[in-house]
Amino acid sequence: MRTRLAIKLHSLLERHFPERRVFLKSDNDTRFIRLSSETQVAAVAGVAVMVGWTAVATAILLMDSIGSGNFREQAKRDQATYQERLNILSAERDARAAEALAAHERFSAALEQVSAMQSELLKSENRRRELETGIEVIQTTLRATMKQREAAKTELAELQKTSEGDAPHVAASANPAQMAFMTDALARTAQERDQIAADAKGALDQRDELELEIRLMQERSDEIFRQLEEAMVISVEPLDKMFRKAGMPTDRIIDEVRRGYSGMGGPLTPLSFSTRGEELTPDQIRANILLEQMDQLNMYRIAAEQAPFANPTKSAVRMTSGFGFRRDPFTGGRRMHSGVDFAGARGTDIYATADGVVTFEGWKSGYGRVVTIQHAFGIETVYAHNTKNRVKKGQRVSRGDHIADMGSTGRSTGTHLHYEVRVNGKPVNPMTYIKAARNVF
Repeated sequence: MRTRLAIKLHSLLERHFPERRVFLKSDNDTRFIRLSSETQVAAVAGVAVMVGWTAVATAILLMDSIGSGNFREQAKRDQATYQERLNILSAERDARAAEALAAHERFSAALEQVSAMQSELLKSENRRRELETGIEVIQTTLRATMKQREAAKTELAELQKTSEGDAPHVAASANPAQMAFMTDALARTAQERDQIAADAKGALDQRDELELEIRLMQERSDEIFRQLEEAMVISVEPLDKMFRKAGMPTDRIIDEVRRGYSGMGGPLTPLSFSTRGEELTPDQIRANILLEQMDQLNMYRIAAEQAPFANPTKSAVRMTSGFGFRRDPFTGGRRMHSGVDFAGARGTDIYATADGVVTFEGWKSGYGRVVTIQHAFGIETVYAHNTKNRVKKGQRVSRGDHIADMGSTGRSTGTHLHYEVRVNGKPVNPMTYIKAARNVF
């Protein structure tokens, strides 16, 4: 049955593909090649497969070329949009930096004004005390003068009574020398009386002038107090707001700074005791409140120097990646990014963002060359992918110190700074601190 099927298939093929012979003639001989039906079918099928494969491959290449062109154009458009957005953010950052510099200058001017006002207040207080002492002396002198005047009046009245008891002509005739003595005594007494009255009037006028001067000084002191109180409000509120925006409880921060800056001392002096409890005057109460506010302002200033309220770079850079989950530039997967990236030129200076101590300097897997600084309040900052580190482990640094140069070491796609802020070992968004200080420094 198989033979019969094969014969039928061969007959069918013979009908469409009859057997052919291809003759090959040379000078001495003639040969031919016999092409059977099966051979022709196989050749036609092979040619058809080849043509089909060529058509499909060409279509795939054309489609891939068209798709790649569209993707590249889309990528270029996205890149241009992203670059434009980065330029806008960079311009905004520069503007905020200029505003922060102006705010810092205003803050410094306010501190200088507060210091000048405090000195003026102390001078006014000393002058007021001197005037009060002068008034007391003048009042004492005036009381003594008034007593002397009353005594002189009494003595004059007695002399007049004595002179009235005897007739003038009898006294004069009886004792001319006594009469002359009494006349001289009366003249001297009248002069002394007039002088005492003039001195008393002068003392009263001087007292009025001193009281006017004291009143003017009191008004001046009130004005100085008012300006100092306004300056304290303007200076303290932005700092308090800055710490609260950064999530740092101000009460705990101030207490911690005060514990760290509480040194006192001095020579041993004899003890003195007082049983008199004096009440404070309103000016003294206001002065004490101002001194407490100045102390709080100083505590804020110290705390601000020890917390990373600054940019790690001062040159023209742009932020290429923020804090949080992102698409990994190497694997493409979704991963946590525990810092912010600032891209810039190779060798760009990197600065410490707060006072602290370098706890690590060297090479770390993934980070490349890295510097780690420990600050107060359990805060730690990390500066990674550096081309060169300029500090050593254990070195104490201050805000603004040059600690490294920007590079692309470690797991990096290009020159940039990877900047982290950790609180008690837990990464937090560094931009929280940088943005919180924009309107203060």
